[in-house]
Amino acid sequence: MLHDLFPPGIQHALDLAGIFVFATSGALLAVRKNFDVFGIAVLALVTALGGGLFRDLVIGAVPPAAFGELSFFVTPLLAAAIVFFLHPEVARINRLINVLDAAGLALFCVSGTTKAYEYGLGLTASAALGVATAVGGGVLRDVLVNEVPSLLRDREMYAVPALVGAALVAVFLGMGVLTPLTSGIAVVTTFVLRLLAMRYHWRAPLAWNRRSSVAEEP
Repeated sequence: MLHDLFPPGIQHALDLAGIFVFATSGALLAVRKNFDVFGIAVLALVTALGGGLFRDLVIGAVPPAAFGELSFFVTPLLAAAIVFFLHPEVARINRLINVLDAAGLALFCVSGTTKAYEYGLGLTASAALGVATAVGGGVLRDVLVNEVPSLLRDREMYAVPALVGAALVAVFLGMGVLTPLTSGIAVVTTFVLRLLAMRYHWRAPLAWNRRSSVAEEP
C-alpha cells in the first residue's frame, strides 16, 4: 500500500514508537496538571491517537486503525502506566522525549499525507490531513487541559515542520516520484527542521508590525 513507507514490520514498529512517545508527553502533562490515573490514561490516549482518528474518520477509513489494531490502543495505556509510576524518572529524560517526539511528528505527517491520498483526496487536502495526523492529538490534549493549543502559538515551530513534510510528500506525489527514498527525505527534513527549531528557538512570525502594548501571554 502507498502509505506503507517501509516494510510492514518496520512500519508497524515506527507507528508504535510514535504513539508511545506522543502518549508519554500527554501523560506527563496530565501529571503536571495533577490529574488522577484515569485522567492520565485519557490524556495519553487522546494525544497519541487523536490525529490518526480524525484523519481516518475524514477519509472514511473505518473502523479507524486505532480500533482495528489492539497494539495501537494498548501502547498509550502502557505509556500512561509507566508515567504514573515513574514520572520523576521519565521527566528527567525530557530532552530525549522531545527528540523522539520530533521523529514521531515527522513520520506521522508523511504517513498521514500518503494514506489520505490513497483514499482519494487531492494533494492539498492530503497534505492538510497529514498535518492534522501529526498535530491533532496535541490540539485535543491542550483543549482538554484548558490551554491555548500549541498549534495556534507555534513556539519552536511544531506545526511548521509538519507542514513542510506534508507539502514535500504532496509535491512528490504530484510528480509521481514518491518512493521509500523520497518519503525518507520528507521524514528527515521534517525531523531536522523540528530539531533546529528546538535548538535555536525558532518560531512562526507574529502579526506584521505588531505594536500592541499588551504583553504576549505565556
